[in-house]
Amino acid sequence: MAFLTKKKIVLAAGLLIVAGATSVWYARSKPAAVEAPRFRTAPVDRGTITQTVTATGTINPVALINIGSQVSGTVSELKADFNDHVKKGQVLLKLDPTIFNAVIAQSDAQLASARANLVLAQATFQRNQTLVAQSFMSSLTLDQSRREVDVAKANVQLAQAQLARAQADLNNSVIRSPIDGVIIKRTVDLGQTVAASFTTPTLFQIARDLTKMQIDTSVSEADVGALKEGQLARFVVDAYPDKEFEARMRQFRLAANVVQNVVTYNVVLDVDNNEELLKPGMTAQVRLLVGNREQVLRIPTAALRFRLSDEEIDKQKQKSKAQASASASASAAASAVASTAASPVPPPEDDAAFRSKSELSRTFKIYTLDDKNQPVAKDIRIGLSNFRYTEVVGGELKQGDKVVTRAINEKSGEL
Repeated sequence: MAFLTKKKIVLAAGLLIVAGATSVWYARSKPAAVEAPRFRTAPVDRGTITQTVTATGTINPVALINIGSQVSGTVSELKADFNDHVKKGQVLLKLDPTIFNAVIAQSDAQLASARANLVLAQATFQRNQTLVAQSFMSSLTLDQSRREVDVAKANVQLAQAQLARAQADLNNSVIRSPIDGVIIKRTVDLGQTVAASFTTPTLFQIARDLTKMQIDTSVSEADVGALKEGQLARFVVDAYPDKEFEARMRQFRLAANVVQNVVTYNVVLDVDNNEELLKPGMTAQVRLLVGNREQVLRIPTAALRFRLSDEEIDKQKQKSKAQASASASASAAASAVASTAASPVPPPEDDAAFRSKSELSRTFKIYTLDDKNQPVAKDIRIGLSNFRYTEVVGGELKQGDKVVTRAINEKSGEL
């Protein structure tokens, strides 16, 4: 009986051993599960990259002239209004000429009086010459007569100048257009008094030609290095949100504008406005084309902004420590031999201080995924860039590689 009991115990133990061995073999033979992707990736490909500089500006006429008045007076006739097309020399308004005519009449009278005095002075001088020749008068009296003639001549010239000025004031009381254009602003009304005592008042603003417009923009100092005259640009205005207009850069102005330590420069662009859709004063959102390259190696710009989370960094550190401890025993002997047989090797120099600022600013760290879906950091150098794509000009990437653009939320599966 005891023998049978021992036999059953041995048989049960044997079965347990076989079951355990079978489970171990099955676990080892089962393929390891691949970790689910935790990052969103995008392929490295070749294509076209266009780089632009954005700016906000105001649409203005190419030539905008302020029309004023050199004389004061009351507006008696108003012959032009807003949006009127005027020709060069066309009358825009007239001031009341009553005062100007009175001044002209007064100047005429003064001129006539000066001329009469001149005639009398000349007759007196001739008579005195005869008397001096006959010794009936001294030469001093003759000199005084000659002086009176000169004074009379000067008075005639002064009266003529005053008359010319009065006539000019009368002519200036009629305001005429100096160019062909369109009146876009009027600041005077019929019966209004125009005072030109100290400064010339602005009565009209005339645009030379509304089919030729310009955009005055302000560009940040960080973008001016890529600007050149003749570059193409596109812009939109709020009045036509579905229509895009074209422009061309005409001038980069050197005068800097500093507002709260922010430096900007004025850039002027030419615009064809043949349909006259664009109006003076409109706000334009401008995109200047500063670079365009075709069939270049490129990555999504989002890959430059991706950074590992603190948890991912900790995982990589723990993985590195585990690999380092596993290979520590094997490398210890080799390190000892190398340290005794060879001279000490100085640590590599950090040449960041000797690199140009532009080289450092164009170097970025991006991440790719290995065969186990683990992120691997790689350094690249970039070229042209926009909000969608960035050119790769150096580094370890090649066409077809996949770069990490963002992380996936493990709980919800959402980005």
